[in-house]
Amino acid sequence: MKKAYFFILTGILMATGSPTQTVTLDYYFNNEYKKNAAGEMVRYHYTWEDKASSGFSIWGDIFRKNGCTTTHLETAPSADLLKGTDIYIIVDPDTKKETADPHYIEDKDIDVITNWVKNGGVLVLMANDSANVELPHLNRLAGKFGIHFNDDIRNRVTGTQFDMGAFIVPAGNPLLTTAKKIYLKEICTLSLSANAKSLFTDKGDVIFAVSKFGKGTVFAVGDPWIYNEYCNGRLTPDFDNDKAAADLTQWLLQQVPVK
Repeated sequence: MKKAYFFILTGILMATGSPTQTVTLDYYFNNEYKKNAAGEMVRYHYTWEDKASSGFSIWGDIFRKNGCTTTHLETAPSADLLKGTDIYIIVDPDTKKETADPHYIEDKDIDVITNWVKNGGVLVLMANDSANVELPHLNRLAGKFGIHFNDDIRNRVTGTQFDMGAFIVPAGNPLLTTAKKIYLKEICTLSLSANAKSLFTDKGDVIFAVSKFGKGTVFAVGDPWIYNEYCNGRLTPDFDNDKAAADLTQWLLQQVPVK
């Protein structure tokens, strides 16, 4: 009976693929609120639930279509809280301009996150242009992996002149396998050291980077560029940010160690 059960279970796993992977989005370092139509303060900006232009609901849908469970973390990370998380996404940590009492990435947080990555976690770091993100503490974390978010702004865009924020993806890019033209507006570029490597460089500027750390992987980009506003058809049809979001999702899932 035990042998029969083993073969049945093995057959199920072979048919369905790897176990469901959990994607956790940080709601602690990025913790913004605004008043809704009823005058109530509600969380928004780069959250799974935010279906407005400012949200990540489209990206969340892509993860779920790939069989993932999406969740969020409203407190500082700990080993217990990250247990069971395969992909942890930190986006646009708050400045005092955005949040009255911002939660900075402190040494204890860095220790927890680096240990989690070392043991096989996939960490996604998305900054913003240097005027709209808390870079000093984010860079203390990123620096553990040989990544530094530069204090600069690349791709300034005037109004709807979207081509000012365009990048053409060369054939054979290991990250963006179907997207050919992507939009990233007012981003910070990256400097790399140690094991960190560029996944996409344009005119000498590193735009996407990866770092292998222990059993885990870190992906970094200087903007939350696949939030709803730029994946919902607002851009002209020649842009592929929706395809890029799907490409990035597939790439991140491929970095998760086999369980």
